[in-house]
Amino acid sequence: MTLLAPQKKRTTILRTVFRLVLGAFLLMAGISHLTVNREAFLAQVPTWLPLEGDFVVVASGIVEIVLGAALLALGRYRVQVGFIVAAFFIAIFPGNISQLVTHTDSFGLNTDLDRTIRLVFQPVLVLWALWSTGAWKAWREHRTAQRTAENTAQRTDRNV
Repeated sequence: MTLLAPQKKRTTILRTVFRLVLGAFLLMAGISHLTVNREAFLAQVPTWLPLEGDFVVVASGIVEIVLGAALLALGRYRVQVGFIVAAFFIAIFPGNISQLVTHTDSFGLNTDLDRTIRLVFQPVLVLWALWSTGAWKAWREHRTAQRTAENTAQRTDRNV
């Protein structure tokens, strides 16, 4: 099994539900980037980022819409999408750190405690993406298969 191949195995109902919920969450968040919460998201863009804030908000909103739709519609590619969604959550983490460090109020995160709790939630989103898509499981299976192949090759080399 390679990590890049479409998935033929079925997944559990619980994982599927969590994947679909995450997809809907990303889809709604992306749409809100482009509409009703554009200014709130703009407040989260780090000032040190060498891009125009509005561009970052629009681009990240489009990415969230695409990723949300992919989680909802591309079940056969859920593992690959899971890795990409996890990477996206890691990529936007500096914005959350910036919001805490600069004491920027946005989305009801008006205290450092609230902003710190938000930081703690970001790794949960990464794990949610990896678990619900089966990406974590596929990576573990891939690593196990690699190690088995390496051990078999070493034993064969010793016997020759």
